[in-house]
Amino acid sequence: MKKFLRFLRFCLYGLLGLMAVCGALFGYFIYSADPELPQLSGTVSKASFEVDGLKRSYRTYLPKGLAKGAPLLMVMHGSGQNGAQIRLETGYGFDRLADEFGFAVVYPNASSSDWNDCSKIGDFNVNGRAVDDVKFLGILADKLITEIGIDRARVFATGVSSGGMMSIRLAIEAPEKFRAVAAVSASVPTAENFKCKPTGQGTSVMIMNGTKDPLVPFDGGETSLFGLFYKGGMLLSASASAQYFAEQNKIAGAATVNPAHETDAVKVEHALWRDNSKFEVELVTIHGGGHGLPQPYWRRPRLLGPSPMTPNGAALIWAFFARQRP
Repeated sequence: MKKFLRFLRFCLYGLLGLMAVCGALFGYFIYSADPELPQLSGTVSKASFEVDGLKRSYRTYLPKGLAKGAPLLMVMHGSGQNGAQIRLETGYGFDRLADEFGFAVVYPNASSSDWNDCSKIGDFNVNGRAVDDVKFLGILADKLITEIGIDRARVFATGVSSGGMMSIRLAIEAPEKFRAVAAVSASVPTAENFKCKPTGQGTSVMIMNGTKDPLVPFDGGETSLFGLFYKGGMLLSASASAQYFAEQNKIAGAATVNPAHETDAVKVEHALWRDNSKFEVELVTIHGGGHGLPQPYWRRPRLLGPSPMTPNGAALIWAFFARQRP
């Protein structure tokens, strides 16, 4: 009996020790405290409508006194998330900018774990059918243009991770609806992993990637977490992805590269493809940055790589959008 009791105590202590280790690992690699909710002028509302028999939902942030003819910014979340989470994980950065510069923000929700982007690999089906996210997001943009009085020529889209990949698909397949897009922690799929159908029209594109991203390799390769989890197919490098859109927009010549400058010890490099047309392509390289939007309000989990608090990625994205001509 005593041996049995000692064995039970050993198992109990072992279990408690394992729980303590797991808790410590969770706290170190995964947990990150929520950012403080700032004082915002406007209100957030939730709504939904049906597309192809599916209920599609979204939330909208409208600053107080938003003028008619204001721009619209669509912000798309990552895999397994929703609009509320990307709003939080960007530190409410786009809402803050909306208050300052006077534009509407909409946070749509995907129906499956992933947005149905240009990659052939991912969770894109609901009830056995591939979800048409290009159609949903186009209808959503038109709906808000009518309801809020948005300027149709200034509708922009951005997203992080899977949301960034969806931004890339919008640039390729719906440039007539989105004047510019900004893809964060995302790249263009390689030819064998590419399912999108380019329209031949152009739109301005920003790509913002970190050189130490553990999921989306900056120099190209397979989307995965440390080569073990969440395998999502092969991608071009960040540079080749930007070059893809420069060629799509028929921008001749090499990019103008601004030497990397330090922002609180974080090196940021800008490469810009631009000519006399109204389209441009910008690659923002966050040297030493991990997976996600760099911003000063929220530190990402360590599992996603280094989380620099500078530059303010949301502000860089809005500055890119704001300079686009109709």
